[in-house]
Amino acid sequence: MRRKTTREGLRCCSRAWRLTLACAIAVALPQAPARAAGFTTDFRLEDCTWSAWGRQNPYFNLRPGRQLVLEGKEDGAQVRLEITALRQLETITFTTARGVTLTIPTRIVEERETADGELAEVSRNFFARCIETSDIFYFGEEVDIYEGGVVVSHEGAWRAGEEGALPGLIMPASFLLGSKYFQETAPGVAEDRAENTEMGLAVAVPAGAFSACVAIEETSALSPNSKGVKTYCPGVGLAKDGTLRLTAAGVVP
Repeated sequence: MRRKTTREGLRCCSRAWRLTLACAIAVALPQAPARAAGFTTDFRLEDCTWSAWGRQNPYFNLRPGRQLVLEGKEDGAQVRLEITALRQLETITFTTARGVTLTIPTRIVEERETADGELAEVSRNFFARCIETSDIFYFGEEVDIYEGGVVVSHEGAWRAGEEGALPGLIMPASFLLGSKYFQETAPGVAEDRAENTEMGLAVAVPAGAFSACVAIEETSALSPNSKGVKTYCPGVGLAKDGTLRLTAAGVVP
């Protein structure tokens, strides 16, 4: 997903995400997951049934056509980020840590970023919802990074089931303060992780004023000194991503 980022060596889901507390994750999954360096990596995905659709997670909407637009200044450039849940699905097959092979239809969520009007990055991210918990999991992404209108890199691309990669948790439906978890587990390529750091926030952005919002601090195991913060609001989704602010939300054809 969007990375502030590729240029700085930190992948961030929609630029992905961060952490510092030592609390253990207690996301409402069927059994207690394993932990690695304090961050949950094992989510017992074989215990879930899966959907590529739905608004049941208050912070992460997989409804086809749902679009968020965020804008702001980054590194002196005017950045525009469009996040759109496409109507296409991508099927992902992988084997869990317990040796169970799963084939899951995922929603493709496209992130299209421009800097000063010039296309900088397009990523197609793969997400699905665990029906039992409404937690949203991340299964990989295709990445095109542009310079001068030409694709120059696919840095950060990964897919569960390839090169040892496994899905990560992108957004728990029940926000537990202090929970820490990996959002991506693609060794040496994408190892973003998150910590739930604040809740009950009031947020005002160009798209409106919202309450009961939550903040997630993101880091990467590949760049542990880098950090970013995202803010999500119920019924809205991503409202702040670093210096970017939500300017529009709706459904596109």
